Amino acid sequence: MSGTTTAAAALRRRAAGAGANRWVVLLVLCASLLLVALDATVLHVAVPAVTEDLRPGPIELLWIVDVYPLVCASLLILFGTLGDRVGRRRILLLGYALFGIASALAALADDGHVLIAARALLGVGGAMIMPATLSILRQVFPDRRERALAIGVWSAVAAVGAAVGPLLGGFLLEHFWWGSVFLVNIPLMLVSLPVGWLLLPESTGDRDGPWDVLGALMAAAGLFGVVLGVKRLGGTEPTLSLLTLVPPLVGAALLAAFARRQRRRRHPLVDLRMFRRAAFSTSVGCIVLAMLALVGLELIAAQYLQLVLGLSPLQTGLRLLPLTFAAMAAGLAGARMLRRFGPRRMVSAGFCLTAGAVVLLTAMGRADNVVLLLCGFVLLGFGLETTLFGAYESMLSEAPPSQAGGAAAIGETSYQLGAGIGIALLGSVMNAAYAPGLRGGVPGVPRSASDAAGHSLGEAYQEAGKLREPAAGALRRAAADAFVHGLHVTLLVSAVLLLLGALMALRLPRAMQCETVAVPAPRDARETPRVSV
Repeated sequence: MSGTTTAAAALRRRAAGAGANRWVVLLVLCASLLLVALDATVLHVAVPAVTEDLRPGPIELLWIVDVYPLVCASLLILFGTLGDRVGRRRILLLGYALFGIASALAALADDGHVLIAARALLGVGGAMIMPATLSILRQVFPDRRERALAIGVWSAVAAVGAAVGPLLGGFLLEHFWWGSVFLVNIPLMLVSLPVGWLLLPESTGDRDGPWDVLGALMAAAGLFGVVLGVKRLGGTEPTLSLLTLVPPLVGAALLAAFARRQRRRRHPLVDLRMFRRAAFSTSVGCIVLAMLALVGLELIAAQYLQLVLGLSPLQTGLRLLPLTFAAMAAGLAGARMLRRFGPRRMVSAGFCLTAGAVVLLTAMGRADNVVLLLCGFVLLGFGLETTLFGAYESMLSEAPPSQAGGAAAIGETSYQLGAGIGIALLGSVMNAAYAPGLRGGVPGVPRSASDAAGHSLGEAYQEAGKLREPAAGALRRAAADAFVHGLHVTLLVSAVLLLLGALMALRLPRAMQCETVAVPAPRDARETPRVSV
């Protein structure tokens, strides 16, 4: 019996791998993901240099930074489901080519509008690459035990890319001009295209019925509106302005219409019945909550390290590296933990561990405490990666292989939405707790200066620079104290949200189910789907 099972598993792996070693395929997919993750953060440290060279206006600068994640998040479902129809490898290779071309345009941009357009094209390429990597991974590793290990490696690479981006950008800016942060993509793409063409297997999902073009456009427009609204809520724009309220309302209406359209179609673009499975819908919710905590806390932690403790950007990146290393360790150990503890206990424990790390970090004050930060960041990285690993693995395993692209797109969209909501929600909590400490007035400081300082800690330091001592020192101390107080409040709110995530995770399966599944016969990748509107 054991020999038969082993032979069947080997047969499934050969069918899925399409002649390529599945671990080599994983390596190629991880290289793709690393590039996309790097590009999401590498520009952050180059913003001052871009501002000095191109002289963009405030609105242009905002779009230069935000258009990449905005476009990428909006098109994930469109390209994820298109890959299910025309071939996931085909979409991935097209994404490689577009990513390389857009990188060259961005590096050579001599105008803010050109850079915005190039960053938007990078977002289109990223939207092609991200869901394709997960859906091909789902196809190449039909055995759940091996797939869990592959997802662990995949998620560890994602953590590395997000953390290495600012460090790589800082290194390049010290030796070259700001366009070098984009040029680094081109040689990687030139290698990835032929290697991907030769090694990656082609796979498709269910091709019955036409591809729903109108539905795909509705999903893209709806997600664009929602993500844009979330980003504006996390910025400095007035909450009740039309430009802040209209995009998410219109986006939500389009997404509701999209969902209604999918339920009525005989061959839907995305099978929303997947959300009826408790494990799938719970996994998506856990991804949103985990990213909400991670991105919001990383943003606030970076501000604390630089503005309160006075560390340089490079020192700040180095202080955050333990978080990345812990996340890598959790990703690599995730498959073993999932087999031993099961999705329910693993994801719940990850949330609880992260909540404990957040509560520990409330001991941070105006003085630098290296040991406290090290312990807090290690626990935070390990706990969050444990949660994300378990949630992603459960979500992919619950989705039918024919819907792998759509499921991967839903997971990546949840990832992006969680990140945007985290910045907006935790940023709002931070501002609400920070401002009262200054707007009530600071002894010895002009009222106008203390009121202006209540907008942000950075603005408080700018106002202090206009004053003479001892008023300048008093304003800096009051602002730092108010920021630390706001940080503590934000951390406690995050802990509550994380504990809610731990309760949500109790709906996941208790054990990791590893039943064997049949592998569908390969389809002709050259077949072109019919299109309907």
